[in-house]
Amino acid sequence: MDKKEEFQNKLQAQLDDWSAEIDQLKAKADKAEAEAKLAYYKEIEEIRGMQKSAQDKLNELKEASEEAWEDLKEGVESAWGSLSNAVRSAISRFS
Repeated sequence: MDKKEEFQNKLQAQLDDWSAEIDQLKAKADKAEAEAKLAYYKEIEEIRGMQKSAQDKLNELKEASEEAWEDLKEGVESAWGSLSNAVRSAISRFS
């Protein structure tokens, strides 16, 4: 397995983990009181948007040539960092 494929697999696995965590957050939000529920849903919607953006970047990376993927790597890592921070922050607030 080459570096690009290894990197893609790692990112896809992380996206899958976050998707499961976001689903758990939604389940908690569903049980919250009305006012808190609205805030939780808004935050989940924002995280889902970030998740879609990260998935789009991963798809772009998958389509990139062997030479170009290194140039895209930094942008992908930045999107991953933002999404990771958002998920962790939401988990701590929802707990």
